[in-house]
Amino acid sequence: MARSRNRSGRRERRHLVHELARRFSDHELPVYASAIAFRAIVALIPLVLLGLGLLGALGLKDTWHDSISPAIKPLVTAPVFRAIDFSAQKILSSGTAPLIAFASALVIWDLTIGVGGVMDALNRVHDIEERRSLLRRALTAVLLAICVGVCLVGAVLVLIVAPRTGGALHVLLGIGRWLIALVLLGTAVGVLVRVAPAERVEARWASVGSLLVIAVWLVASFLFKLWITTVANFKSATGTLTGLLLLTTYVFVSCAIFLVGAELDELLRKETDGRGVALGDVVGAVFRR
Repeated sequence: MARSRNRSGRRERRHLVHELARRFSDHELPVYASAIAFRAIVALIPLVLLGLGLLGALGLKDTWHDSISPAIKPLVTAPVFRAIDFSAQKILSSGTAPLIAFASALVIWDLTIGVGGVMDALNRVHDIEERRSLLRRALTAVLLAICVGVCLVGAVLVLIVAPRTGGALHVLLGIGRWLIALVLLGTAVGVLVRVAPAERVEARWASVGSLLVIAVWLVASFLFKLWITTVANFKSATGTLTGLLLLTTYVFVSCAIFLVGAELDELLRKETDGRGVALGDVVGAVFRR
């Protein structure tokens, strides 16, 4: 009996993986992931500008000297580091409202275009026809871009600033900073999945797809950081080109796994007659074994 159940479970898993791969190809999600990744890479420049501007405006200039610049200095040549440090110092010292507003506008513009790609991709995932007016679609994209931008900037600032906070807050954020960042990123993913499609989909905030997105992003981020800290060498042309290639790969994988997670949730929703599979269902199944 147990052997029969194991065989049945393996067949179901193989069917799920095959169906997921088929839908991923049929919906042309690699093309959408590439387009979204391109806009995300373009948005990195104003995101860095906005982050440095906020550090300067919030009086956290020491974060650059204590945390960020020491990590960059060994990776690049001395002239390149002096140029980076000089530019960062200028931004930190002029972290005024106009600079922050300009960087925010650029971030929202780039993210809005990227969110437009997410909206089209999720419509394909859920087999939904776009029926929203141009104005409503544009407003939705802008609001989603603002939400995603706030979550991304907040997650980065928490990871960078938290270890330098004084007092008891230092201990609290030093331990929970990754948890806070994950909550912010999970919020961004959840909002996109629920609001971006043209029609409201019965999506759960804590779903198997969301867990897959966060887990793979964590692994990819760890591997990327490991490469940056132990292997990367931006002092040569080859090392710089390799770094750019890995950066684009990292961003593409992050975008692709987001779409895979959405596709997985939609597939499980259809397999379970619209109920979907939440994390609680997975945990319960594990404990029942």
